Amino acid sequence: MNSRLLLLGAGRSASSLIQYLLRHAPTEAWFLTVADANPAHLAPVLAAHSQYARAVPFDAANEDLLEELVAQADVVISMLPALLHPVVARACVRHGRHLATASYVSPAIGELQEEAVAAGVTLLMECGLDPGLDHMSAMRAIAHIRGRGGVITSFKSYCGGLLAPAAEADNPWKYKFTWNPRNVVLAGQGTAKFLENGRPRFIPYQQLFARTETLALPDYGEFEGYANRDSLSYRAPYGLADIPTILRGTLRRPGYCAAWHALVRLGLTDETVNLDNPETMTWAELVAAYLPTPLAPGLDVATRAAHYLGLAADSEEMGRLKWLGLFSDRPVGHAHATPAQLLERLLSEKWQLQPHDHDLIVMQHLFEYELNGATHRLTSSLAVEGDDAIHTAMAKTVGLPLGMAVRRLVRGEIAQRGVLIPVAADVYEPILQELAADYGIRFHEEEQ
Repeated sequence: MNSRLLLLGAGRSASSLIQYLLRHAPTEAWFLTVADANPAHLAPVLAAHSQYARAVPFDAANEDLLEELVAQADVVISMLPALLHPVVARACVRHGRHLATASYVSPAIGELQEEAVAAGVTLLMECGLDPGLDHMSAMRAIAHIRGRGGVITSFKSYCGGLLAPAAEADNPWKYKFTWNPRNVVLAGQGTAKFLENGRPRFIPYQQLFARTETLALPDYGEFEGYANRDSLSYRAPYGLADIPTILRGTLRRPGYCAAWHALVRLGLTDETVNLDNPETMTWAELVAAYLPTPLAPGLDVATRAAHYLGLAADSEEMGRLKWLGLFSDRPVGHAHATPAQLLERLLSEKWQLQPHDHDLIVMQHLFEYELNGATHRLTSSLAVEGDDAIHTAMAKTVGLPLGMAVRRLVRGEIAQRGVLIPVAADVYEPILQELAADYGIRFHEEEQ
């Protein structure tokens, strides 16, 4: 009897996941239903697999349809926005269906632990790239160090979705969207929390992009990393309760963070206030509205902005802001918006991945540990390039681990019930091995 898989959502990061599921559907006896708001774009993908797959229209607000689709499935995979996952998870628990996603365990999901266990259901979360591969690769390295008797004293982990070097030439930010643009615009809002030499450290959002660390990856050069959210929450799942230093961060190419810091200082990443603006307001007018009244008449907006930011008019930061069109007469094109909404609209055009572009996923773990009275360092690095604007490195590194986890879930090889993330060796080892053997996605380690 076929196992029935339901995939909710088939957006930009689902291409490799769908390919993986279709590849294994005949041999694993799967039938895949892909439910998406616009299923027409899936027709060319599914055409050769009609006996193993179908696409159906799906409205995430239609809870009756969600209940019907979940009831018909054995395992549900969600690529919907994270805020919808609690609704999906509750439906899965009601119907006794396993769920797999690439999103974080939210408080609402965590509250389903006892109900999921009682229903015999696994809610497998955080099984994509970040979160996902970061957990798996870090736990493998931690097990390796501890297996030799080492005591870990510092753990820093960085990840970034960027552009392959060949795609950077026409973009001074060296960045384009391969993930949800809204999440990028709102990244870091809140206070970053981490530990450094046993002391708590906090970086408020207003300073986050001004306090970076430089890292280097083999064959790809230098990157800058900024602290990401609450690093302290990773101590417990990683078994690092007493570690003196722990930090998780995001990677960008050098220069990005300083220019983004300028956007923050200008107020353009703010999501808390509605400007009540007309759509005909120009970008120059918007920026001018945020600047102090000029002391000298006749200064253009770019010059005033440079003075306000303490930047030279010909600085790289100002060059990046001008390239975006922040000081132009172009209309913002969106009435009654927040600054963050306007910025997202602008960036979605300027940072759109072109058909010929190749993206790049980079991840690096930096460990320090004590062994036999000496301090040692272990650096574990991953770099993955995309094939094109559809089969991106982001889609590969999010979708493939998730698909592999689903494969093991359907086979009954993941026995734990309740809310689960991939930090146990019997979950992450087969996935890391398959990624390396079949897709060439592997971490390279250096020890000192």
